[in-house]
Amino acid sequence: MYRIRIHTLISTLAIIFSGCFVMQVSGSDSVDRPVLRPEIQGQWWQVAGNPDLGRFTNPGQQPVDFAIWQAKDGTWQLWSCIRNTKCGGNTRLFYRWEAKKLTDRNWKPMGIAMQADVKLGEQKGGLQAPHVIKVANVYYMFYGDWIRICLAKSDDGKIFTRLLNENRQPDLFSGPYNNTRDAMVLIADKKYYCYYTGHSTEENIGADFCRTSKDLRRWSKPVKVAAGGRAGGTKYSAECPHVVYIPGTKPNKRRLGTRENTGLYYLFRTQRYGKNNVSSIYASPDPLNFGVDDDRYFIGTLAVAAPEILKYNNQYYIAALLPGLNGIRVAKLKWVPIEAKDGASHILD
Repeated sequence: MYRIRIHTLISTLAIIFSGCFVMQVSGSDSVDRPVLRPEIQGQWWQVAGNPDLGRFTNPGQQPVDFAIWQAKDGTWQLWSCIRNTKCGGNTRLFYRWEAKKLTDRNWKPMGIAMQADVKLGEQKGGLQAPHVIKVANVYYMFYGDWIRICLAKSDDGKIFTRLLNENRQPDLFSGPYNNTRDAMVLIADKKYYCYYTGHSTEENIGADFCRTSKDLRRWSKPVKVAAGGRAGGTKYSAECPHVVYIPGTKPNKRRLGTRENTGLYYLFRTQRYGKNNVSSIYASPDPLNFGVDDDRYFIGTLAVAAPEILKYNNQYYIAALLPGLNGIRVAKLKWVPIEAKDGASHILD
């Protein structure tokens, strides 16, 4: 599903319109964009727990960053990075669960799905944060190997094979910061936008970056899209970037019978895992700018870590880690206008 990027400049002024906040966008094609906030609907349900890894099982292991998608046969797939295992090296590997329905509880454990291949340049025990998209009839999995973002593909959405480059390795890119990880890909403007994070050891800060590509092979130079601000400036305050585009339209007064696109891009940026988990949320008309030491696009927080937003049968869902870091949960999600009385900076605190 392709989305349209909006080439406009946004002013710093938020104005009130029809009882909710809207962003005023300057330029020749100026439009007002109603700002929405995500809201959990109903109760969470658990879909995955802490799996049995056989000889790699460790009492301190934790399911963390994950991906959920629907395979070719209609089943739902969940792969999670399990950290602190006994697999050696950086202690991480991928484990898989499966379900017939997205709304099922306690999905079926399917075993270890992938381990790092040091013969291909991957760091031992270094697999991090899988993310899957479907293009035509092919599934592509982006993942980290502790240093690089790598790529694998599948025809059925279950069994993935690494895609090797001219150097016979699966990497796409790395840097500019250390521990390049947590890739997710949005298709917009007939391009692939790959968001990811990393941290600078020297400066002790983390940031979210984005690179773009038209063919999944050649990638642009990195753009820093989010860092600092009220979400914090530590090494781990910009983890698990997840971007979703929410469309919107309004009548075009200059062209009768037509409508203008007024959609926004929403970035979820995790700043804390565990018991007090929290992710900051930003809304921007530009997929390459959510604020660097600038909170103009900040709209609030949710008490979740490593969230993934899904849309299925016209219903939005959110998946996230359990606060105890012992499994993964899912809930329904809705988008509602930010009410003027609530204020733009404290909606979800």
